Amino acid sequence: MEKLTFADFELPEKILDVLADLNLFEPTPIQEKSFKPILSGRDIMGIAQTGTGKTMAYLLPVLKNWKYNKNGNPTVLILVPTRELVVQVSEILIELCQNITTRVIGVYGGKNINTQKLLFDDGCDILVGTPGRVMDLAIDNSISLKEVQKLIIDEFDEMLNLGFRPQLTHIFEMMKAKRQNILFSATMTEAVDEMLDEYFASPIEISLAKSGTPLEKIQQSGYKVVNFNTKVNLLENLLKENESLSKVLIFTNNKKHADLLYTKMEELFPEMFEVIHSNKSQNYRLKALKKFENEEVRGLITTDVMARGLDISNITHVINFEVPEVPEQYIHRIGRTGRADKEGTAITFITEKEEAALLEIEMLMDKELTLNEFPTEVKINPKKIASEEEEVFMKNPVKVKLYEGGGAFHEKAAKNRKINLGGPSKRKPPKKHGANRAQQKAKSIAKRKK
Repeated sequence: MEKLTFADFELPEKILDVLADLNLFEPTPIQEKSFKPILSGRDIMGIAQTGTGKTMAYLLPVLKNWKYNKNGNPTVLILVPTRELVVQVSEILIELCQNITTRVIGVYGGKNINTQKLLFDDGCDILVGTPGRVMDLAIDNSISLKEVQKLIIDEFDEMLNLGFRPQLTHIFEMMKAKRQNILFSATMTEAVDEMLDEYFASPIEISLAKSGTPLEKIQQSGYKVVNFNTKVNLLENLLKENESLSKVLIFTNNKKHADLLYTKMEELFPEMFEVIHSNKSQNYRLKALKKFENEEVRGLITTDVMARGLDISNITHVINFEVPEVPEQYIHRIGRTGRADKEGTAITFITEKEEAALLEIEMLMDKELTLNEFPTEVKINPKKIASEEEEVFMKNPVKVKLYEGGGAFHEKAAKNRKINLGGPSKRKPPKKHGANRAQQKAKSIAKRKK
């Protein structure tokens, strides 16, 4: 059977020329499968493994039908969870639209909002942004969402994980009800299903694989390791013994551990690693990302801020230095390698405490990780980091005197002690009115009967 090409999509010549310049001629399966449904105008829910070309899957049909809006308000809104994704999607769009008059603007938090307001002086056709910043600009009347015809939500589940539900709900209410909603993600959750039921109108489901299915071309394995510091020793050994680990993305579970690992890697491999997490400034993050993309450094240490959607070419290995607590995050993490039909390798370091989280991941994937033998030459470091310590010691413990009877209290002075006689009615004789009136009435009735 003859393969489909982008020319068969009947895209505008100016866009086909750009695709040809990028050496892109044939659509990926998700791009092929979703093109006509998106063109139909129906709501779409697309599920496909990460690295399969989801971004172009929604951009190309949207651009095919795009029309200039003389009012200068966006007719297409693309919401993504992170600043890095805003930059990436905006850059792809600007490149695709270089020969047409489409005005593309990307916005995200962490930058001066007044500076971003100036971007809209000449109008906007396609707006790419994080939910928080888009909502802020709309509330401030810097942009109007009333003319949005197509709403695209990329990595919806991650937005909900990051706590963006209130902002998303607010944005939905700012738009007209009659619009096309398009969702793409590698994983679906119950929270996403709830939002779909509320805001999407009987969406067409486009699925290449069930939610949570990893790409088969990614080789997955793991090592059982006793603690954080021994993981550092194992990572050092793998990097020294395997030159194939030439472009490595390393995931930790939080910012503190990312910084700690970066400090140790900087000692072992000076100027060969960078670190990215949400506490780093946007300029720092973009520079670190560029150095990693251009292979000026060997590795990038990060948190799950880098797990979603980012298309960094030729990552040879993804290393889960720590097992993610949310099973779906594992799928997104390892999806940074093995992209665009290339092979990839994912290695996970697992402590005893992390085995339960790994089991959940394996159940999600319906696949078990291959466990490698722990290298005999790697030293076990018994020293634990703070988060691994089981006992918690108080710096300034308060001494509390225990009295007979097991109560912990400060004994009152004798003059302040009170004896509980069981309430006011037992401390003084009852009166013939008030709370005891019923008793008096009963006595009177008894006397009359006598």
